[in-house]
Amino acid sequence: MTSFSKEIHFTSSIPSEAKHILTKESINFLTILHRTFDSRRQELLENRKKVQIELDQGKPLTFLSETKEIRDSPGWSCAPPAPGLEDRRVEITGPTDRKMVINALNSGAKTFMADFEDSNSPTWSNMVLGQVNLYDAIRRQIDFETNGKQYKLSEKPAVLLVRPRGWHLPEPRLLIDGKPISGSLFDFGLYFFNNAAELIKRGSGPYFYLPKMEHHLEARLWNDVFSLATSHLGLPQGIIRGTVLIETLPAAFQMEEILYELREHSSGLNCGRWDYIFSFIKKQRARKECVFPDRTDVTMTVPFMDAYVRLLIQTCHKRKVAAMGGMSAQIPIKNDNEANNRAMAKVRADKEREVKAGHDGTWVAHPALIKIALEVFDEHMKGPNQYHVRREDVTVTDKQIADPSVPGKITEKGVRDNVSAALSYCAAWISGNGCVPINYLMEDAATAEIARVQLWQWVKYGSKTDNGVAITPSYLQSIFSEEASKVSKLPGIDPSHVKIASEYMASQIKAQWPSDFLTSDLLIHLEGVGVVGGSSTGKSSL
Repeated sequence: MTSFSKEIHFTSSIPSEAKHILTKESINFLTILHRTFDSRRQELLENRKKVQIELDQGKPLTFLSETKEIRDSPGWSCAPPAPGLEDRRVEITGPTDRKMVINALNSGAKTFMADFEDSNSPTWSNMVLGQVNLYDAIRRQIDFETNGKQYKLSEKPAVLLVRPRGWHLPEPRLLIDGKPISGSLFDFGLYFFNNAAELIKRGSGPYFYLPKMEHHLEARLWNDVFSLATSHLGLPQGIIRGTVLIETLPAAFQMEEILYELREHSSGLNCGRWDYIFSFIKKQRARKECVFPDRTDVTMTVPFMDAYVRLLIQTCHKRKVAAMGGMSAQIPIKNDNEANNRAMAKVRADKEREVKAGHDGTWVAHPALIKIALEVFDEHMKGPNQYHVRREDVTVTDKQIADPSVPGKITEKGVRDNVSAALSYCAAWISGNGCVPINYLMEDAATAEIARVQLWQWVKYGSKTDNGVAITPSYLQSIFSEEASKVSKLPGIDPSHVKIASEYMASQIKAQWPSDFLTSDLLIHLEGVGVVGGSSTGKSSL
């Protein structure tokens, strides 16, 4: 470990390509953010634990009585759309790999969400070189050639948004006063410090997606971070925009409060649907009635998902911001036209459901889906958005948001699919890849998380398959062995990482409660991490 100063230590060396990103000035800015906000962050994370204990003891989540005035007041609305965010009908997402950044910005989507979170494995090189790639893309100096193929930014690229890591994740390669900086503050701070003024000069702005929040006070923390960061750099207040992913069950009860806390910086809410399913199971882990059937049965039309979507659209349009739809993760099936046509028909139906419900835009994971999504939204959304669709017909109760009724059954195929997805994703993530094609779907951490907690709850509550087979640790162990053997033979997968994933999953299914996040648990296995929060096996130089 080499010291940057008496209080600041890097546990991994800074790549030579990133010396202009991690400068004394930018690190000083990160230090200010850490010292100002980390204690509040820690308090908010402790509050999550208290809420979970109450849930385990049978206290249900509900709309907060202390914020009823905010929900009932017609006298406030959020900031108007920032330049480039008036029309967000199709957004593409993906990690910050250089080639992927160029392809996404050139894809024809209205915006590109560059992801430091769930479709990214937070290796040191991914985090730092990802910042380099975004810096270069903003300045239109990202073009490069590899294997005789040129990658060049188009004249009118998509508008750039960035998703930092959630409040729960640290950046263990940068220690300030002996503690790792928050991953959220590291990702946001570096991007904002290096690019905010340049983005404004080019007619855009620093725009963000904010993940994994569980309370409106976590949104207040982001708002205060935005205000301090803007003031510190001498930039006009209100230039930042943040779209919040509603992807945890507690946040679904506080949508208006979250918008209120961020109202001068808000650009709406997004249905982070896969993580929402994960959170629904995890938060209600003590309720046997929340045991779900196969993952494929938990669709957008089941009661709790439908309620959450309707409430999100109504809430956003009441406060004059975007209500963004969810992800279509389908990848084209190139060797089977019939199967591909069926898959694309499902994508089209999903996007039609979203636009007719009142969404202002949607997400896709693959460029081939952009044409379908655009056709659907162009047909049904003639203006830049649907803020005028107020959905005053909607009434959603707290019981509807937490309704666990999902028709379907648990099958051996569903069990195997969960085991395979968990092992494949975790092994790839440890290898440094957070965006993994599995069964013609581009999966991120949310899929593995659903798989993990489903396997846990099936064991915990003595579930049986539709053939009457009890789902026990011994039953799953044989499936783990069989699926691990298959996953180990996949291209780009290291068998030693499959072994780590298998051992991790085996421990999870036997635990009293599942861990909060697999990304937290497996972080120690990543390049340059060592012992998280303390000493490290890495090295540093500046």
